[in-house]
Amino acid sequence: MFRTAFALFIVTAGCAQTAAQTPSPDTQALQALVMEIRQLRQDLQATTIVTQRVQIVLYRLQMQTAFVTSAASRFEDARTSLGKAQSDAKTISDRVPQMEDFARNAPDAKERKNREDMLAGIKLNAEQLAAVEQRLQSREIDAETQLRAEQAKLAGLQDQLDRLDKLLDSLSRKQ
Repeated sequence: MFRTAFALFIVTAGCAQTAAQTPSPDTQALQALVMEIRQLRQDLQATTIVTQRVQIVLYRLQMQTAFVTSAASRFEDARTSLGKAQSDAKTISDRVPQMEDFARNAPDAKERKNREDMLAGIKLNAEQLAAVEQRLQSREIDAETQLRAEQAKLAGLQDQLDRLDKLLDSLSRKQ
């Protein structure tokens, strides 16, 4: 019995070895299926990686959009404040010649002194507004610079997302 099983084993092994040397159509089909499954797995892994990258870029895009919105708000606030300060400075500078005439045309010395004191106060206020205006101009420039930087970062993320979209498109066409 042992010898029969052993002989059968040798004959089967010999046949298998012969079959391995000359692949049958079933074996070739099986190998083709295995290759196809491996390729599908690689494509799935590549698609998964790209999809994960897209999700990361979308999150970064969302965050960067919030940064741009915040920077735009700061810029608008600075611009509004500067516009108000410029308007106030113009109003005061327009009043100075009127106040000078008003002081010159005072009916007596005491009234002239009061009007000149008011004029001095207005001129001091104008100087202070000029300093505030200069500070606000600097703030506006800084806010605009930051806004442009944040917008550039946002544009970079949008470009990256576009590239990932094209990559996903090419992967889907490949399949």
